[in-house]
Amino acid sequence: MNDYARVANVIRYLDENHTGQPALNDLAAASGLSESHFHRLFHRWAGVTPKDFLQCLTVEHAKRRLRESASVLEAALDVGLSGPGRLHDLLVTLESASPGEYKQGGHGLSIEWGLAGSPFGWCSVGWNARGICHLAFHETDADFVEPPGLREDWPNAKFRRNDRQACRRAKAIFSFGAQSTASLKAFVRATPFQLKVWRALLRVPEGCVASYSSIARVIGDPKAARAVGAACGSNPIAYLIPCHRVIRETGVVRGYRWGDGRKRALLAWEAANAERAANGQS
Repeated sequence: MNDYARVANVIRYLDENHTGQPALNDLAAASGLSESHFHRLFHRWAGVTPKDFLQCLTVEHAKRRLRESASVLEAALDVGLSGPGRLHDLLVTLESASPGEYKQGGHGLSIEWGLAGSPFGWCSVGWNARGICHLAFHETDADFVEPPGLREDWPNAKFRRNDRQACRRAKAIFSFGAQSTASLKAFVRATPFQLKVWRALLRVPEGCVASYSSIARVIGDPKAARAVGAACGSNPIAYLIPCHRVIRETGVVRGYRWGDGRKRALLAWEAANAERAANGQS
């Protein structure tokens, strides 16, 4: 079991037992480790103590982050910047298939894909000459002919598996250094509305969160919060197009395509990164 899998067990345990305010020994038991081993492992994975991390998982914390993110988010979205206080500056250039390419469903396109490890469990990565076109999380090292969703997004493309290159690409996505600037290209097949939503998501800074209604306002359609939710749910590139940073205004984290527990882990992990960056830590 990798570090994320153990953390995921803890998050599920907290969902079921949060009213009892579980102590460190309870969390260690839920992960199947001693207290000292669990504490070291958790700090290595999250960069903060379990207590600090768990505070990031509460509804009240999510509500507070929505309020605190508002002014930063508005400025970032207005000028297209990633916002202050980021540990990393991961720049994603999003290119959309043309209307003709969209209709052809990837006809004549060659896509490589493979399985790789990540800080959030196993993931499948797909790419072509124009950029990353697929990134999805999986609960286990799944054995499938093709990742679920890849064929649906590109029904007429040709596929070739390449796990070695997938591992290299996953490392570039998840393991960039504290002082580095990484630039990645993403290539998507999308409707004009989906593309508008996904481009707005790319400007939500790490450590910030936005509500569905705020994204709707940003794209100029304030009544489209439900449609924004649907666009987030159909996002084909997890993490890079950060639909995990969009939550309900109530602060409740639900309905993530790749699991609610993983969404909480992503948000708390990024909050910890932002906190370390604000404190001048690497």
